Amino acid sequence: MNENPHISRAFDRDLEAIEAMIMKMGGQVEEAIGRATEALVAGDVELAEAVRQGDRAIDATEERLNEEAARLIALRQPIASDLRTVLTIFRISAALERIGDYAKNMAKRTAIIADMHPVEGATPSLRRMSKLVQVMLKDALDASIQRDADLAADVRARDEEVDQMYNGLFRELLTHMMEDPRNITACMHLHFMAKNIERMGDLVTGIAEQVIWRVTGELPEDERVKADMTSISSTSNEG
Repeated sequence: MNENPHISRAFDRDLEAIEAMIMKMGGQVEEAIGRATEALVAGDVELAEAVRQGDRAIDATEERLNEEAARLIALRQPIASDLRTVLTIFRISAALERIGDYAKNMAKRTAIIADMHPVEGATPSLRRMSKLVQVMLKDALDASIQRDADLAADVRARDEEVDQMYNGLFRELLTHMMEDPRNITACMHLHFMAKNIERMGDLVTGIAEQVIWRVTGELPEDERVKADMTSISSTSNEG
């Protein structure tokens, strides 16, 4: 950046404040994932509605964060390496906002299926997927704060496990639908929830890749393995 040490220190202070906002937003999103999953498992419609309403706070944090990051660029005029840091913040905040949207989508479907006959084994599988993604998100954010490219690479590798869990649940839901047509509606909603969680994993992986780029200046060269082999994934593109 500029060689003026006063400007450098001001940039560092501003960046520290913005990174604190990223961690706040990450905490909001982690909580949304956990509460959306808890609402599903418990059939708690009120909690599901609280998750939906809470998405507004996530959106507000993203808006303020982006404003502060844009102000930092305009005011401090960072050089290449510092500009790369600020650009990763924009991308991470966008990914977090999208993950929050997927948690909100889960909550919407919880209200729909709460009174339906439960599908055996489905909610524990969704809970395991959700927990894995939550841990990945926490580690990705820790990697960002600690500038730890190795931890980010480990998070990136774990997405394959999320995909495998999704594939297993997809097959399980198909079996339930074939065995009893009365399960079809509930299973379809559960499938969309599972797809929401799988896409959360993709977004967390994207955050990890941004951390690697921030630290090393290069994106991973190897193409990430995608283990999602289902044929109807394109039908669950919810916004």
